[in-house]
Formats: sequence, structure tokens, C-alpha cells
Amino acid sequence: MTAKRVEMHRLQEFVRLHRLGTRSAREVARLLKMGRTTEWNYRKALDAAGVLRGDPEDLPDLATLKTVLNQHSPARTPKQQVSTVEPWKLEVEEMLERGARARAIYDRLRLEHKGEFECSESAVKRFCARLCDEKGIAPEDVAIPVETLPGQVAQVDFGYVGKIYDPERGARRKAWVFVMTLGFSRRPFACLTFDQKVETWLICHILAFEYFGGVPETIVPDNLKSAVIRCAFGVDDNDDAALNRSYRELARYYSFTIDPTPPRAPKKKGKVESDVKYVKRNFFLPRDLDEMGPDRVRTELAQWLSEIADVRVHGATRERPIDRFDREEKDALKVLPPVRFELVVWKKAKVHPDTHVAFDKRMYSVPFELLGQTVWIRATPTTVAIYAHDERVATHSRKSKGHRSTNEGHLPERRANWRHRSREFWEERACKIGADAGRLVASVFGSEDVASKLRVAQSIVTHLEQFPIDRANAASRRALHFSNLTYRGIRDVLRQGLDYEPLPGTKQKNGVLEHPRFSRSPTDPINRHVKEATS
Repeated sequence: MTAKRVEMHRLQEFVRLHRLGTRSAREVARLLKMGRTTEWNYRKALDAAGVLRGDPEDLPDLATLKTVLNQHSPARTPKQQVSTVEPWKLEVEEMLERGARARAIYDRLRLEHKGEFECSESAVKRFCARLCDEKGIAPEDVAIPVETLPGQVAQVDFGYVGKIYDPERGARRKAWVFVMTLGFSRRPFACLTFDQKVETWLICHILAFEYFGGVPETIVPDNLKSAVIRCAFGVDDNDDAALNRSYRELARYYSFTIDPTPPRAPKKKGKVESDVKYVKRNFFLPRDLDEMGPDRVRTELAQWLSEIADVRVHGATRERPIDRFDREEKDALKVLPPVRFELVVWKKAKVHPDTHVAFDKRMYSVPFELLGQTVWIRATPTTVAIYAHDERVATHSRKSKGHRSTNEGHLPERRANWRHRSREFWEERACKIGADAGRLVASVFGSEDVASKLRVAQSIVTHLEQFPIDRANAASRRALHFSNLTYRGIRDVLRQGLDYEPLPGTKQKNGVLEHPRFSRSPTDPINRHVKEATS
């Protein structure tokens, strides 16, 4: 008997032809497409059991034929019962459990057990196949086809399509195609992108909704970072996926539900997986993307969707997607909102020691009490709002100029102005104290051509601002008189009360200073009233 047995239903015909007696053995072999030796072996086994004699219309059932053949020629037992890979069975089982393939298992075993492991790759493959057969089919291995109602589900995914020359960047860039497929009609939407950022993920959804003219009830994304931050396993208390806050806001605005696929389970969204392959194979592969450029690719992709993808006969539904969509799914989609969703991007950030957070290559200030804490940034095309403990703590314009956007109220009161580093700012601030203070600070800046005197000027001005104007200006005059242009000098004058002392060379009349500090002018209203009362 041959190693590969003929199917039982062909053997029923074999028995019928021999019972008729009108066909030779050679002709029976030719009609059933089997070799002469094979025909002889089966004829010998069945004739010995008396099966070839009888009524051609009353044929034995398949079980009887199988029993006869097994009794006559039982299945051969392999000469070698134990595999040469058996000593490493536990290791192989562990690697198979992790999803490793036979070739990877073979490579690891021959590296880790050099001189000891001498099995062939074929032996490892046969051993792995035997272990899988012994394990049997698990319920999780069974793919359950899911039929959806019109407008109920859409699946989304990205597919890498190669590099395309971008004239705006002047360089070749990696490109992806975003695909959304409606579960019922199988109608696809596709668009070209140069990244998989959150903003791109959101705008692709918006473009797809506008292309279909409505919103499906449920969107099934892959576990992309843009869509899902983390995904829980199994069906326990943490079953809910932690969805990206930006994606949640989009879902609330368009009233759809997000149902991400489990990790490493692309078959759970097989419809869009097939469409990604279809778009890559039928649209991108026949075209020279570098020669076309991104604008032309997008134009031709839109034309290809309407004239090719929408009107092909789909293999699963045996209908054209556009016909199925127009007839049943179009009216089942949710109505689009009257205004397009304003893109919102949420990002988690840590407050830097300078009380700023970084977003999109710019810095935005928050109250200094949040130093070192983690906050959430909610950015629109025009504004950047920052939240701490679910409360908004800062709002900035995203279109303001400069690398930093700083709110003075977010900085400590006594240190807020230290961020200003221009000479003009500190001279102007000193002049607000008085002319003498202004001249002092100007002299400080002009006292050195090479070394910066910014910190000295900052310290002097902030210290003078803590005192009454007359004392601050008197101390400034004394410092200028003695050319003491240091912060320490000003501090000591005010600490020791030297600003009350007259400067050397100051003239006094009748024991009174020329410019007495506490006297009133003769024209002062209080002096006039006192004079009238005593006269």
C-alpha cells in the first residue's frame, strides 16, 4: 500500500467499477487516476475481504472500507519513535508558548547548547508540529466572522507605503496610507500621510467622515500609540482601554464609540487589514511615488477610490461597495455636526524648574507652585490650556511670537523680573525710583566694558525698591559720591543709616542742613493754618 491513501469516496467508485465487471484493472486505474501498483494493492486487500463481489448499487459504507484497509495494511509505525529534540522539550514548549517559530527555536538551541545540540532544523520543525498537534486547537484559535449591520462599525489602520519626495522639505520622507473601511458595505476611504501623530490621526478620521457623509456608530482602531495609550488584557476590572484624551474628545464630538482591538490581534479587524493590503498592492505598487510627488499621489488616490475601489465586485459580499453603501448604509450613518471639529491635542508634560512646560517646540509658563509636577496640556490651533488636578491653571496663545510664552503672575513675586536681561529695562525701572537711582544704575552698567554688570544692577534696583523713595535716592547719591557701585555698598549704606548723614562738603545754615529731610515748605497748607491760629 502507498503511504498516502486514496480517499474513501474514490474507493467506493473503485468497488462499483469492479462489481460491474465491464472494466479491466488497467481501465479502472486510469479512470480513478491512480497508479497500476496502487490499484493492484487496493484490489488485493478488498478482494481478500470479499468486498469486490456483490450488487453494484449496494456499495459498502465508508467506515467499512476504512476498517478493511486498516486490517489488511495498518498504518506504519515510524522506525524512530523518540525525536532527537526530546531532551529539550521543556525549552521548546516554553518558546512555542511565547509564539516563537520553529526556525527561531532551532537557532536559539544551537547557540545556547553548542557541542550538545546536534539536531537538524527539519527535526525541530517536525517536533514543533507534533507538539502543536498534541496540544490541539484552542478556542482562541478559531476566527469568528463578525457580520455588522449598516452604519454599525468602521475599522481603521495605517499602512507603510515607502518613501516619497516632499518638495516642501526638499527630501524623501516615509509615507503611510490611512484606511477606514465600513464594516457592512466594505467601502474604503484612504489618504496619504507623512506621519502618525495624534493630529494626523484625528484629521484623517474627520476627512473619512466627510467622505462618507456620516459617522459610524463604532470605530475599531488598532492599538496605535495615537489611539490607545495602554490596553488591558483579559476581562478583569481593568478591561477598559486607556484611550488617548484627544481621541476621546473627537469621539464625543462626533458621537461614536471607540472599541480598540486586543494587542497582537490583527484578525480582529480583518476587513481594514485586507483593504490596507489592497490599496498598497493595487494603487501604490504600480506607481513611481517619487516621480509623482505627494500632491499628485493624493489626487490620483481620490480618483482611484471612486473609479476603481468603490465599483469593484467585493469578494466577500459579491457586490460593488458603492451599491451596497448607497442602498443600505448611507442613511444608517449618524449625521455630521454642522461645524467641523477643531483639532484638540492632549499631552502630558512635566513642569521644568523654570516653571515652564514644553509643547510643540515652545515653552509655556504655569504657576510656580506646580514645579516638578505632571500636568496635562490641551492644545488647539490657537490656544494652549494647561490643567493640573483637573483644573485649568494657565492659558496661552499658540500664535504668540518667541520661544517662550510667560505670564508674569506665574513667577514668584520677588523673582519674576529677574528674567528680564536688557539694560534698558533695569535703567527704566531705576528711574521710576528717582533720578539719583537712575544715574546710579546707569553708572553701574557703564563701569565695565567687558564684564556684564546685569546681576549687580538687578540686585541694586530690587533692593532700593524696598525702601522709601527719599532714602533710596539719598543712598544712591552717597554711592555715586564715593563711586561705590556695588550691591554690597548700597546694602551697607541703607543698613547703617548712612543715607541720613550729610555728604562731605554739604553746607549747613544755623545748624540746619541746606536740604533738611523732615522740614515742610513755608507754603505748606499745614504751616499756614498753624500761623493763623497763633496770630
